[in-house]
Amino acid sequence: MFIEKNDYPFTICLEDNWKAIRDEFMNLPVQSFDPWVQQSMHGKGWSVFGLYASGEPIAKACDQCPRTAEILESIEGLSIAGFSRMAPRTHIKPHIGWAASVYRLHLGLVVPLNCKLRVAGETRHWAEGECWIFDDTVEHEAWNDSDSDRGILLLDFLRPGHDSFADDTIPSEVQDYVKRLETKA
Repeated sequence: MFIEKNDYPFTICLEDNWKAIRDEFMNLPVQSFDPWVQQSMHGKGWSVFGLYASGEPIAKACDQCPRTAEILESIEGLSIAGFSRMAPRTHIKPHIGWAASVYRLHLGLVVPLNCKLRVAGETRHWAEGECWIFDDTVEHEAWNDSDSDRGILLLDFLRPGHDSFADDTIPSEVQDYVKRLETKA
């Protein structure tokens, strides 16, 4: 299910600064993105550039994206954040996230036509400069049916009623990936 973004004032700052965030995303070398670790669930064609892991900034990554890092610092309860690149003709299969303590946010940065996200029974087409918030523990899937890469800023933040990520059970392959990101800091 999608969540009302206007309930989270930091979305205004993200949307007001989306072009600066997009420019930093565009300046990153493609080879600096890592394939998402759960390819058995998601298939191929999804890669990420991590900026935050376990609530902490990844220093070297944030140094490459100073404006984005500055904006992320202002978001309370930030768990993870990074850029997500979805290759042309990619389908991220239906799945359910593991983190019940957070909501997920997508900010459209580079969005060709025919890129969409389904959460539960609602499907939306991404738009550049627009934030969406949704419950990652609800079944969702994504498509890039275009001939170009799709790019977004993806982040997780604590949902109301939670003050910690400690109760979330993170899959082992994701834990290993987060540890590798943390060593980059």
